[in-house]
Amino acid sequence: MSDENKDAENEVGPNEAALGTGNASSIPAEELQRMTDDIIAAIKTVYDPEIPSDVYELGLIYRIDIEDDRMIKVQMTLTAPGCPVAGEMPIWVRDAVASVAGVMDVDVEMVFDPPWTPERMSEEAQVALGWY
Repeated sequence: MSDENKDAENEVGPNEAALGTGNASSIPAEELQRMTDDIIAAIKTVYDPEIPSDVYELGLIYRIDIEDDRMIKVQMTLTAPGCPVAGEMPIWVRDAVASVAGVMDVDVEMVFDPPWTPERMSEEAQVALGWY
C-alpha cells in the first residue's frame, strides 16, 4: 500500500479518531482489538473541565496509532489554542492511555490543523451539551 493510501485510510472525519497501526501489525488481531477498545475507553475518562463531555466524544482525538512495540501515538487538539488546561490535558490523556494493559509507552502530540469545530463532536456529546 502506498503512503498516500495509508494516509487516506487514516484520515479523520467528524466525530471520529483515525485508528491504525501503520503497516500490518505483528500484534495478534484479538489483542490489537482489545488494546484499541481499552485505549478508547481510557481516553473517554478524560474530560474537558469546561465542557461536560469527554475528549474522545468532543472530537479532540484526531489519531491513535498502536505500534508493533506497543508504543501508542495520539494526536489531539483543543477546543481553542488558548485553552487554560492546554499544558495539562495531553498529560491526562497520556496517563489514561498508559494505564491500559499492554501499553509500553505513550506519545501525545498536540495538533491544531485542522482546527477543532463543534461539528467534530459525536451525537452523544451534542446531546450532553444540549446542542442536538
